[in-house]
Amino acid sequence: MRTALTIAGSDSSGGAGIQADLKTFQALGVFGMSAVTAVTAQNTRKVYDIQEMRPQMVMDQILCLFDDMEIHAVKIGMVASIPLIEAVAKALGRIPCPPVVLDPVMISKSGYRLLKEDAQQALVELLFPLAEVVTPNIHEAQALLKEQIPDPESMREAARRIVEKGVKKVVVKGGHLGGEDARDIVFDGNRFMELTHQRIPTKNTHGTGCTFSSAVAAHLARGKDFFTAVQSAKIYVTGAITNALPLGKGCGPTHHFWDLYAKAGVS
Repeated sequence: MRTALTIAGSDSSGGAGIQADLKTFQALGVFGMSAVTAVTAQNTRKVYDIQEMRPQMVMDQILCLFDDMEIHAVKIGMVASIPLIEAVAKALGRIPCPPVVLDPVMISKSGYRLLKEDAQQALVELLFPLAEVVTPNIHEAQALLKEQIPDPESMREAARRIVEKGVKKVVVKGGHLGGEDARDIVFDGNRFMELTHQRIPTKNTHGTGCTFSSAVAAHLARGKDFFTAVQSAKIYVTGAITNALPLGKGCGPTHHFWDLYAKAGVS
């Protein structure tokens, strides 16, 4: 059995964070484990509050898991502050690390800051060198580079510049760019690949970023190469958005088990 670890915050509504990561791992045939960095009070409408875990507890969660079993991939999500970033970097620096997928979670859909402003540089300096791939959306890429990214050509240049910051590979997600198609730019430091899918008309997209990055991690854990892992993750998350669940009064969650439910005849 292949395994993956998510290091991320908890989403009380179940659509994003570690809940989305664990569902994604399970849906893709990977046994999931978690190191919780924060607990959030949130629903489909907004994030109301965040309580960070003690950095030592985050370290202990990570190290005790690596001490006990083989872990084939790691996904890092919300690490809101410098002490948490330092704890994650210190823990991963102590072990032979499998491929790490870093989702630079910065701001929620409702505008709540999930990464403190003074922690962004620490994220780049301490976690980028440990990551196999980083998966920013347009807004996160703009924050990392401190400039606008208005079109696909700018996304390619952004991918190059993000790799220059110390990460090996990058996926710049273009879902927030607008237009009829959603376009992602994939770059391994040498070669580009472009993924284009028709935009799905739904407001129920809560947790798509978490789901995509954890899907990439799951496919890397199963031994797929980088480009194949990203392509497979894109197919999975597209299906999850197409079959998104109209739950709650805000942006509902994607459907992580859409394929399983379809095979079981559950609508």
